[in-house]
Amino acid sequence: MDFIAKDFNLLFKHPFTISKGTKTHQPTLIVELNYLGIRGYGEAPAISYYDLPIAKMLEDLERKKIFLQKFSFSDPERYWHYLHHLFPNNSFLVCALDMAGWDIYGKMKGKQLHQLWQLDISKSPQTDFTIGIDTIDQMILKMKERPWPIYKIKVGVPDDIEMVAALREHTDAVFRVDANAGWTLEEALHKIPILKQLGVELVEQPLATDNWEEMKTLFEKSSLPIIADESCVSESDVEKCHLHFHGINIKLTKCSGITPARRMIKRARELDMKVMIGCMNESSVGTAAIAQLAPMADYIDMDGPLLLAEDTAKGVGFEFGNIIYTDTPGLGVVIDSF
Repeated sequence: MDFIAKDFNLLFKHPFTISKGTKTHQPTLIVELNYLGIRGYGEAPAISYYDLPIAKMLEDLERKKIFLQKFSFSDPERYWHYLHHLFPNNSFLVCALDMAGWDIYGKMKGKQLHQLWQLDISKSPQTDFTIGIDTIDQMILKMKERPWPIYKIKVGVPDDIEMVAALREHTDAVFRVDANAGWTLEEALHKIPILKQLGVELVEQPLATDNWEEMKTLFEKSSLPIIADESCVSESDVEKCHLHFHGINIKLTKCSGITPARRMIKRARELDMKVMIGCMNESSVGTAAIAQLAPMADYIDMDGPLLLAEDTAKGVGFEFGNIIYTDTPGLGVVIDSF
């Protein structure tokens, strides 16, 4: 198993602001695995507050490359377990390699992953489009620039109710809000009923990541579904989120790939929880992986390529929120040169 890894610093169309800060570029790592001439691709964006920069991913790859090269690939789930033990402290890197393994596997079988899993893509939910925090005028312009059936609005700042109310005056689209852990319990209890009146469908991560006691109170009192994001990173967090959130947002990069994400979906369903599959501003490589899982979800947030001014691949497309799948086996992406 040979591999190549390249880092990219992808420009956003607009500066992207959430309650944690602003960024103009998205650093991301793309890996190419080559197994018997079959090439598979995977991606892991670097997110500053998770402290797994591109340099750390590349360092770990170099340090253990001999173990990757010696691995005899047979199926992606076995490969993930190998990677999980090889890089126990680098879930982002494991994600990129796990994606690439699944891409190879699909190409070996001549099918996209959703076909191998016997999923019906006609049941894939529409993806939302994210409106980052900005002046109200700029947020309205961003929304008008991309007419869409569902908007995810970043909140978690003092005037966020005014922002959502102003946007509502310009569209009848479904709204979702994401506070990125930016509210207190008191703020959430005050704001959620108002947001419901403004046509908001759900709220992502209203309180601090580890504020389990107050999250249980909000879970019991909220008139809108509450979806865990930062509180749900890995498989073990699904159980912790039960009876504290109505659903979980699974992000492939955080949980370490497609393989554990499928198990998380299964466990969430057993606990009668809603499932969102979200993005971390991936290019079309990581976004295509989300698309393969989309028929298993209630909500989809995979607008990374729409927010970026540049991309790394050709693959999944969009038409007014609907996911457009390609005919390419595996993840469904094509990289012209690497």
